[in-house]
Amino acid sequence: MFELRNITKSYLTPKGRRHVFRDLSLKIPAGKNIGLIGRNGSGKSTLMRLLGGADVPDSGTIATDKSISWPVGLSGGFQGTMTGRENIKFVSRVYGAVGEAMRQKIAYVEDFAEIGSWIDEPVKTYSSGMRSRLAFGLSMAFDFDYYLIDEVMSVGDAHFKRKCADVFEERLQKSKVVLVSHSMPEIKKLCDVVLLVRDGGVQIYDDVDEGIKAYNT
Repeated sequence: MFELRNITKSYLTPKGRRHVFRDLSLKIPAGKNIGLIGRNGSGKSTLMRLLGGADVPDSGTIATDKSISWPVGLSGGFQGTMTGRENIKFVSRVYGAVGEAMRQKIAYVEDFAEIGSWIDEPVKTYSSGMRSRLAFGLSMAFDFDYYLIDEVMSVGDAHFKRKCADVFEERLQKSKVVLVSHSMPEIKKLCDVVLLVRDGGVQIYDDVDEGIKAYNT
């Protein structure tokens, strides 16, 4: 379960401070695959970053007893001056994978991302697609209770999309997902609950079809 308590989040823009959420509180049901939907700029990705710890609220707290991946589709967490391989090693150490376990993680990501010799080039030289491939492979190399996925399955050619879908389905046998997507068929296929983000708030729908209907109105 996730519980958000009095969350306020804002960003400083050239036109002044813009609040995404003000004093937001909600409980997200446990054991459910969660779809985050909303219009562009509504705060979906901000909410996902907050849940995954990639961003912090101005005030308030987020509580959970589950292990959560970093947002898979948000590849800005890489250290740009380090190579892909060095980034994998760094994350492996953070999660306690050393020695043979680290070598297995590197081999898995290298095979999954399919970026060839680019794995040994600085991440700042990667295209956005290459960064997303690396981020997806790295997330799938570790076991989490929840995987945070932000439109990442739109990356790459048909072969890579199929590969992502296959490993994703495998992970869903024992883990749950928080999915940001503009694809309503994808939301209907993968999610049990919908969180509709709009007007600085979040509405929870236990009926996915009802959530999608509200999104479309």
